[in-house]
Amino acid sequence: MGNREDLLAGARRVIVEQGVARATAREIASAAGVSLAAIGYHFGSKEQLITEALTQSLGSGLGDEMEEVVAAHAEEPFLEGFAALWNRMPEVFTAHRETLLASLENAARALRSDDGARGLAEATAHGHQGVADALRAARPELSDADVEAVAKLDYALAQSLGLLWLLSPDAVPTGDELARAVAVIAKTGAAPASE
Repeated sequence: MGNREDLLAGARRVIVEQGVARATAREIASAAGVSLAAIGYHFGSKEQLITEALTQSLGSGLGDEMEEVVAAHAEEPFLEGFAALWNRMPEVFTAHRETLLASLENAARALRSDDGARGLAEATAHGHQGVADALRAARPELSDADVEAVAKLDYALAQSLGLLWLLSPDAVPTGDELARAVAVIAKTGAAPASE
């Protein structure tokens, strides 16, 4: 690994162990085995390093597991695959609890500054892309607009249900409940087609 990758790995270790607020640049550099100046050189700031490290952790943790479920249920009717994904997510949230907590802490910190908010917005602007790619591969019959819409819904649900799960795991709706809601909405009227 190079210094950049070492810093990302070091940041993930430190923030999961200590939380974002207590993670210092010196501790991150030490955990990465690089100089303190490397943070500025590769990321511009400790805050940007933390945002990127958490974005990658969530993408490779939650995102990869979401993609696996989408692919595993590609042969089922679409609504059943959707239900299967969201039935599985509480287990995924449990496996990634510390990263979810650190991400929440980082979002609150980043949103308090213009630079941090911009960096967070950039980091999340394409957060749905991995799910979109997996969905496109699993469901080639869907149009690009449909893939983007479903992937954005999945991304929004992952973000909001992850927070809800942290607050009250029993309050998270099951995948079956979410699929029922989607079916009811679809049954009561067609969405406007805007492609």
